[in-house]
Amino acid sequence: MTPDRARGAGPAGERVISRFAPSTTGQAHPGTLLSALLVWLDARSRGGVAILRLEDLDITRTRAEWATDLIDACRWLGLSWDAVLVQSDRRASHEAALDALAAAGRLYPCACSRAARAGGRRAPDGSWAYENTCRGRALPAGGWRDATDAIRARLDDDRIALVDAGGLDLSQTPARDMGDPVVRRRDGVIAYQLAVVVDDFDEQITDVIRGRDIAPSTATQVMLQRLLGLPTPRYRHHFLLLEPGAGKLAKLHGSIPFSELRSRHSGAALCGLLAHAAGLAATTAPCAPGELVAGFDWRRVPTADRVARWTEHGAVGCCADGRRGARPPKNHRRLRQPREVCAEQGLPILVTVAAADPIRSRSPTTSRVDVGGPSMGS
Repeated sequence: MTPDRARGAGPAGERVISRFAPSTTGQAHPGTLLSALLVWLDARSRGGVAILRLEDLDITRTRAEWATDLIDACRWLGLSWDAVLVQSDRRASHEAALDALAAAGRLYPCACSRAARAGGRRAPDGSWAYENTCRGRALPAGGWRDATDAIRARLDDDRIALVDAGGLDLSQTPARDMGDPVVRRRDGVIAYQLAVVVDDFDEQITDVIRGRDIAPSTATQVMLQRLLGLPTPRYRHHFLLLEPGAGKLAKLHGSIPFSELRSRHSGAALCGLLAHAAGLAATTAPCAPGELVAGFDWRRVPTADRVARWTEHGAVGCCADGRRGARPPKNHRRLRQPREVCAEQGLPILVTVAAADPIRSRSPTTSRVDVGGPSMGS
């Protein structure tokens, strides 16, 4: 199902079609539902369309029950979607994009392993950058479909100048800083960077709201959009929920999974906690997402990450790094002393996160920054 453009008309005719696109590689957790809530509120506050897209291409990690779990978790929280799409249904579109890149001479096979890159140069996302070692290799006679190695797309060696709607400077020379991206894995799976670009275009997405851990991939995706002749949506990257003493709340770690959340909270109770953590509610009182639409404003949403933990009563709380044994991740540093913002009797304590933003921000308190098509070389 593809959304009708007319349905996504926001104020003054501004078209808004947004998507929440979780991978189905584990149960939903507070970080998942925070992102879902922010995507939904941004779209609804502007009269737009909100889509749930289940990203299930990684056959080595996805499970059908986790897709069902994500749908159930969103419904439990009080979120309704205008469409629910499944990424694996879109193989034909992904292959058509590969054919277009191959026709333009952009694809090449790559036998380099992650282990071979280890110890080299760090990429902006913290991984090991790829040095475009195999750029000189040609596809086999039968084309990319006959290749047994991973397939990469040769990017232009140009700089992408880009600032997202929240003021995060995402400028990169992606071919150098990250390296040419894998677009089809060795096992035949279409890689994330290509799939997300193709799907956002086909679904007519105008606004991409997602966690800032994905921000370093944006320039690569913009470059792929240009190679395929596709428009660039508006981007915004929100703060993350972190684990005490670790990093981002990750499904791989089994962090506060939906099964635990549902057994200890109502959907309205968790919505209240997330809304308060996001600066959208004065207290942690239970609420429904619809009650937050009228007052939604990105200027109220913090830019610094928050730590989520269980309280003694089994509730989810958010606290600052450095309190109650919580340590900041290695790639964060303290900006200021934590400040308590809520300590009501019987409710979890919520304080601001004192964690540095690892991505440069030009205007972290601006509600909206007009981002036109990003330009190269400026």
